[in-house]
Amino acid sequence: MASAPFKYVGGDPALDLVNTVDWADGGPLHERLESYDALTRWAEGAGVVTPAVAGRLRRQAVERPREAAAALEAARRLRGVLQRAVASAAGRSGGRRLGDDLLRELNEALAPALARLRLTRPPADGGGAAAAWGWEGWGEALDCPLWPVARSAAALLASDEAASLRVCAGADCGWVYVDRSRNGLRRWCEMETCGAREKARRHYARKRAG
Repeated sequence: MASAPFKYVGGDPALDLVNTVDWADGGPLHERLESYDALTRWAEGAGVVTPAVAGRLRRQAVERPREAAAALEAARRLRGVLQRAVASAAGRSGGRRLGDDLLRELNEALAPALARLRLTRPPADGGGAAAAWGWEGWGEALDCPLWPVARSAAALLASDEAASLRVCAGADCGWVYVDRSRNGLRRWCEMETCGAREKARRHYARKRAG
């Protein structure tokens, strides 16, 4: 059976990582991060790594399979923590503020990535900046695609946009997104998938009732 395709509908790489699996009531479904190769291809599609870096990481993974397996496990672990954090921030857990236990778990998941963050020399066309953000070991450590995702997650959760985090209302979906719609009433990860299914379900229910 072919793997389900990656989709980038969350509005942030951290949210798109969460959306690499379906969060059904009975547990995660339709795993898309099936291998380290899949992780790099997701990261490339999300704009987290360039095609050149993604290709280099895949070649290195062949020579370092244990490190690749550990990076894949770290990606899935980070994904789970982010899912719980976003669901809590979206109000699914009775309030928008993150509890102490969840904050501790989130910080533990973010720490390995954020410890790699460095100030470096800016590019020649960097305008008036005195320094630029960079990563120690970028393109060499096999878990490096997770680093900008972790940084983006931290920035998002600490921003005013955290109030616009949503969980898709579709059954057995659980995908998350930033609601940047004009009226702030977006209910679905995608109207053509979950929205269309809900529309069809309501139509069928009305037809039966009539």
